[in-house]
Amino acid sequence: MQLTYRKPFDKVNHYALFIKLMKLRIPVKVLLLLEKLFSICYSRIKWNSSWSEVFKIDFRVRQGSVLSPLMFALYVDDLGKLCDLCRGCCVILYADDILLIAPTVTQLENLLHICERELQWLDMAINFKKSCCLHIGPRCDEVC
Repeated sequence: MQLTYRKPFDKVNHYALFIKLMKLRIPVKVLLLLEKLFSICYSRIKWNSSWSEVFKIDFRVRQGSVLSPLMFALYVDDLGKLCDLCRGCCVILYADDILLIAPTVTQLENLLHICERELQWLDMAINFKKSCCLHIGPRCDEVC
């Protein structure tokens, strides 16, 4: 099953990200540097030739920033460890996609629910309109 996050870079909570970085034992000097970088993060929107007022960014990582893919990967890294909870299952993370692999439909459903709970803790959700399921095996024509 291939899943896609709903607005992934917009939903990164800076405080939760720093907690995860601390659990990874990132050096304090690096944490302080990242905290400073995120605390002075402002933006504005351009629409045709008009500009919005400047606003502070309390959530999200900037798309296009060289640090954003790494910060996002660290933020959702615990999803990759979910396969330990379901025997024979596999979770693959790539950019804003999640690939769930399971030997049975029941195990896939269990893994999906575990994944949903973890994403809910991160204040993120799955975009089911952009997600799909591929059934492989002798009964691959059956609807699941």
